[in-house]
Amino acid sequence: MIIFLDTNVLIYAAASTPGVDAKRQRSLEILATGNCAVSAQVLAEFYFTATKVTKLNLSYEAAVEWLEDFGRFPVVPVTAGLVLRGAAIAKRYQLRYWDGAIIAAAEEIGAQTLYSEDLSAGQRYGSVRVVNPFAV
Repeated sequence: MIIFLDTNVLIYAAASTPGVDAKRQRSLEILATGNCAVSAQVLAEFYFTATKVTKLNLSYEAAVEWLEDFGRFPVVPVTAGLVLRGAAIAKRYQLRYWDGAIIAAAEEIGAQTLYSEDLSAGQRYGSVRVVNPFAV
């Protein structure tokens, strides 16, 4: 079973800031299972967030190392069709476009589970159910 990962799972895996140890450990456990998938959008969001001074402040080289590691998983490309499906999902469920696009990518790769801290845990969006992997 493929689990689709939202950006926050990748961010916590790369985080070394105090106070996120449990989330970092959980993220690393998830990545170690190997049955994960991401989208090009999620990778782009990771790079943008990870290199911001106010977030992880990773160097270009460190961020690229993480991207290369995440690239071992199946990656859903951003296509015109995906953008249209993401927009339709966002409209239907009254979400931000970016969340709709992540759900569309999860559907496209056949993932029934989306690990996300941002979307409502337990909520179903079409064939995809959201799970907060950090919920206690």
